[in-house]
Amino acid sequence: MLGSKPINLDESSFDAVIRDAEGPVLVDFWAGWCQPCLALAPTIEALAGEFEGRATVAKVDVDQAEGLSRRYGIRNIPTVLVFSGGEVVAGHVGVQAGRVYARSLDDAARVSAA
Repeated sequence: MLGSKPINLDESSFDAVIRDAEGPVLVDFWAGWCQPCLALAPTIEALAGEFEGRATVAKVDVDQAEGLSRRYGIRNIPTVLVFSGGEVVAGHVGVQAGRVYARSLDDAARVSAA
């Protein structure tokens, strides 16, 4: 992970980060005008710190990366996807408790380690 804050991904950086990550990657698809997305932001930041060195936590602004939104079928935000080995292994639509995302990251880490 690059520091203990979520990294911002765009269409030019997304594939490389997902492909080259050591461990699972949690991606929060969000927008600045979305109130639930803004409410989720502190949880995503906390996960970045909690999983530092074990997972990558990232954010994608759907208004700046419409192609990624289309590719992953993002219709509602916030949507959080968890990737392992370059593939989506979990997805959550809407605001969830932090433990839900943490469990998905832990599960993805176990799968990638097996």
